[in-house]
Amino acid sequence: MPDNGAICVRGTPVSPGLARGRLVFLEEASRGAERKQGSREEEAAALERAIAAARAELTTLMDRAMDSDAGMLLEFQVEMLGDPVVTAPAFEAIATGVRAERAWRDAMEIQVREYHDSDDLYFRARASDLRDMRDRVLRHLAGETPAPIVEGSIVVGSDLAPSRFLEIEWRGGGIALTQGSPNSHVAMLARSRGVPMLIELEHADLNGHSEALLDSENGVLVVSPDANAASEFESRRRVAELKRADEERFLHAPAVTASGERIQVLVNIANVKELEAIDPASCDGIGLVRTELLVGKAELHDEEKQYAAYRRILEWAQGRPVTIRTLDAGGDKPVPGYTVDGESNPFLGVRGVRLSLLHPMVLTTQLRALARAATIGPLKVMVPMVTVPRELEQVRLMLDAAVARLRNAGVECAMPELGMMVEVPAAALALDLFETDFVSVGSNDLIQYVTACSRDSAALAALQDPLQPAVMRLLHEVVKQANARRIPASLCGDMASDVRCISGLLDVGLRSLSVAPAALGRVKAAIARHRIAAGRG
Repeated sequence: MPDNGAICVRGTPVSPGLARGRLVFLEEASRGAERKQGSREEEAAALERAIAAARAELTTLMDRAMDSDAGMLLEFQVEMLGDPVVTAPAFEAIATGVRAERAWRDAMEIQVREYHDSDDLYFRARASDLRDMRDRVLRHLAGETPAPIVEGSIVVGSDLAPSRFLEIEWRGGGIALTQGSPNSHVAMLARSRGVPMLIELEHADLNGHSEALLDSENGVLVVSPDANAASEFESRRRVAELKRADEERFLHAPAVTASGERIQVLVNIANVKELEAIDPASCDGIGLVRTELLVGKAELHDEEKQYAAYRRILEWAQGRPVTIRTLDAGGDKPVPGYTVDGESNPFLGVRGVRLSLLHPMVLTTQLRALARAATIGPLKVMVPMVTVPRELEQVRLMLDAAVARLRNAGVECAMPELGMMVEVPAAALALDLFETDFVSVGSNDLIQYVTACSRDSAALAALQDPLQPAVMRLLHEVVKQANARRIPASLCGDMASDVRCISGLLDVGLRSLSVAPAALGRVKAAIARHRIAAGRG
């Protein structure tokens, strides 16, 4: 232990857990030799090589990504690096004699500043992706290699780029940042992978220290812990491990409350690769397939590729129900050439079904592929961002027409159930007006719209409490209207994976939850502990 003694630094927890390991500072890097400036042609070629190398790295990471958040973040950077509009200013500067590093840095700085200074929180959040992209290319130009971070390390720094997060093996490790947001991309990635994480870490001089304990449950980072602190920490970690082991007991058992009521627990997925790590027997089916990654730009008009992906998902489910959402592009999920550019507020703009109805051929392609896949197992088609009944009616007419054309052509197909996501308060409060076969609450957007707080805003994070009365009352209203119509109601947003919310969701009457695959055990354990009072729900 260093002579300067233990230091206890407070931070804000954004991903729960306990970690102990070597302290690693993000600023550490091994630098290559200083690159000499070449001719204008050589400088342009150097930048082209650096961009190509950065794209290749990001594409490899994207191919390895096992969840939608990671894939979308990386796809954004890959698309940006391949966009001549983004890269042209740097090459134009090189043509005037500017060194490649300066040309790239200056060109990207303008775009980073434009994103960062935007009135729209979505664009401000994307500024960190642009900085990440900028710095990766600069590292290739300079021959820099980030210092390797061994698994089990406690990583400390001002901020952590999403792609850098994805390059690190996190088994047993943790993150402590002086900046950041609870709803940042890295925070979401940390929660999805179970990596303990603190943000807004207090300033402290940690130089000379090599070991740390990260307690994200109590919001502290203990650097150079003494024997008592280390012993207490290990005791708490053993208790946490026993708790996780206990939760694992529930993984392959049906979800049943302490009062004996069966609850349906399904999983959310975004691509076929995720299924490799999930045992179908551990869940009641799939409550949400996000098709924004499954159906990228190249697959928008490719019915066969979509059908093959949907078929594989239904075959994996082995007769369990599968709910596949039509494209929910827009907002924080742009698809180049499909989504609308330049909106002042993309979260309140043309997204979800609004966007799908502007591209009827793309939607028809997806509906045809889904109708063909519906012959394989119980398939439900879910429409996102529905606000008024006519939107769902238009999709139903298009689905009817797609099925009729397939049958006329002698193509095997079936009519899937058609339902809607409840994310917009206008739909939640008037559910009786919609002709829908089922509903599923998208809690992420519903909370955002009910509280008028962007989920990307660190300053407003406290107002986005999913258990606040307005949100819970609206959920109860949705369930009440669905029950009155005798249509199934579920919830597929992040709220379902948060064990703090399970009791409240059950008490408002929800009996079907779709969760992140990593949350299956702990959600079922939380359900088993809850006793539903007579007359509740």
